[in-house]
Amino acid sequence: MNSTLVFFAFFLLSLFCLSALAETSQASDGSTILFTTMGSSTFEFDIFTLPTSRRPPSPSDEHRLTDGKSINFNGHLASPSPALISLLPNTSGIQPQDKSLLHLIYVTERDGAPTLHYDVVHGDNKGTRVQVPLLSEQQSGMSVNSMKDTPVVTNEHLVYVSTHENSGKPMASWAAVYSTELRTKATQQRLTPPGIADFSPAVSPSGNWTAVASYGEKGWSIVSKELSTDIYVFLTRDGTQRVKVVEQGGWPRWTDESTLYFHRKSDDGWISVYRAVLPKTGPVSTKTVTVQRVTPAGLHAFTPATSPNNNDFIAVATRRPESEIRHVELFDLKKNEFVELTRLLSPKSHHFNPFLSPDSSRVGYHTCRGDKTGRTNPHNLLQKLKTTSEDLSLFRFDGAFPSLSPEGDRFAFVTFTGVFVVNQDASGLRQILPNIGFGTVWDPVRRGIVYTSSDPSLNLTVPGLVGTHKINILAVNVDAQNPSAAVKKLTTGGQNNAFPWPSPDGKRIVFRSDRSGTKNLYIMDAEKGEAGGLFRLTNGNWNDTIATWSPDNNWIVFASNREYIGTLLMDLYVVHPDGTGLRKVAQNLTGGVSMHPMFSPDSKRIVFTTTYAAISAEPIGNPKFNVASSEIFTVNLDGSDFMRLTHNSVEDGPPLWFPKIKATGDVAWPKRFGASCAFEDFKSQNTTVKMNKRSLMCPSQ
Repeated sequence: MNSTLVFFAFFLLSLFCLSALAETSQASDGSTILFTTMGSSTFEFDIFTLPTSRRPPSPSDEHRLTDGKSINFNGHLASPSPALISLLPNTSGIQPQDKSLLHLIYVTERDGAPTLHYDVVHGDNKGTRVQVPLLSEQQSGMSVNSMKDTPVVTNEHLVYVSTHENSGKPMASWAAVYSTELRTKATQQRLTPPGIADFSPAVSPSGNWTAVASYGEKGWSIVSKELSTDIYVFLTRDGTQRVKVVEQGGWPRWTDESTLYFHRKSDDGWISVYRAVLPKTGPVSTKTVTVQRVTPAGLHAFTPATSPNNNDFIAVATRRPESEIRHVELFDLKKNEFVELTRLLSPKSHHFNPFLSPDSSRVGYHTCRGDKTGRTNPHNLLQKLKTTSEDLSLFRFDGAFPSLSPEGDRFAFVTFTGVFVVNQDASGLRQILPNIGFGTVWDPVRRGIVYTSSDPSLNLTVPGLVGTHKINILAVNVDAQNPSAAVKKLTTGGQNNAFPWPSPDGKRIVFRSDRSGTKNLYIMDAEKGEAGGLFRLTNGNWNDTIATWSPDNNWIVFASNREYIGTLLMDLYVVHPDGTGLRKVAQNLTGGVSMHPMFSPDSKRIVFTTTYAAISAEPIGNPKFNVASSEIFTVNLDGSDFMRLTHNSVEDGPPLWFPKIKATGDVAWPKRFGASCAFEDFKSQNTTVKMNKRSLMCPSQ
């Protein structure tokens, strides 16, 4: 199956589906939240390097710089300054003058969230590796899993993006640029003004100036165009003298103190690299900066990489019209022509975000090659993340919509090949439904019954799938001896019945249906199904969806666009099971997309996904950058105590909240489950007519 269609269908599942288990009482030893990061299990990124002088390169020229553990990306090759060398242990034996050594600063997710590491490694990845975690300070509250990104080393400082400070505004990014003194790691200075978000910092060769991509005071919007940031420059030492130098530009990179390269979407539709020359004297503004297009039309060229005083070539990522693969190429500034690199070595692998060594001799990038490059990192069913409470554990799950059995011994979850069950220790994997399911949830009373919504005719290649396809509520007996008798259909009316959720006593199921012409919520008998009668819980010309029952049986929480009819904007609401007491959960979520709500085991809090924190990185640096990202938050039932749990540059969700599971750390699959590196890049208007797949597949919720 085409993996792009799979991803977009998967995103729509993330946007419009939810499943989980409603428990009748809270376990005494706390609770667990499980969630899925879209594509994370296939993003087995490592950082590689090639010499820039070998044209064309050969496979033996390419070397993996990172250690094949976790996800490693967004690298920077630094000069070995005394401050940087001071971070190495005294026993490392590193000689700064050794030209064969590379000093790599990069982002890694080996702790569950994006953090920064410093590796000293030989260019051919042979010999001893020295590895030093950066920014290891303790964090608390909403910053415990904060994201660190796009690091740059200059003189005595490390400059980078972090999301550890709350922006204080709904639908506003928490991403800001900070500077930390390398020797002490103690001084963390914010360079971005309060209330502003900055991305992709670049420091000039002298270290005096920093350039960033930013939405500025206008801020990010969920309807922002794919490339709509501006470029600002400010003093690296304290963030002062900030000025906008380019409108409609992103991913700035310096070659000297007055020359920047960046990308923007041109009027002809192609994403291209441009050059901005700042005046050496007099005022600096968008009116005094000279901007010139560098790369020609006919292909996309973006995320440029430069090196100090190198006026001969730059490195770029490209998307050529005959290909849907992102590759790294050099662009010769003298001859105005491209020099292909990675396509000649690994034509079917995507290559992201190039960077050049300070002496221009090497180009680096991250790519996903999986086990082909000797990666030994285990493939995890569960990856543990940090939390600030011993009573709450947080795990990333390798599969969509994982639900925990009432006995606590098994998970049910969804992939694009069907619905599965697996033991908590990752053993006993078994398919229970050969069709993709819209969520899973276990019956709290009848052992081995899993509810989902699906249909044998479900076809992921059909546009409008989620909103219009025939789907019914199913009860699957996962322990049935006769598989042919294991599935019972509970709905018969309507075209689109989805997202079942049982009441805590197992007697009723709330679900979403379009039987009235719009999608509203209904309640039916858990065993007899629709044949036992229906109670209409909500009624209106809007879309109500993803309803879940509180474990104490007092409330049903759901997502709705009733304030923004006809749009994708969704808020959270609660209502009593008899239809009374309807109210919005939190006013500060208005204007975004908040979905996938589920109650905590004690019924006092709600976990959900939301675009409240906007985006955390320039989207074009990620695969599928034209898909908005959500993060996981919790909130009290009365709308108070808003808490962010995840920080990511891609989609997190949906979250599921259960009594505490047995796992205390990562749980690896006995053998690989699912594909490696199974993702495709963004869809663009000039490479395919399928660019706006999200709107095609989602005319309505």
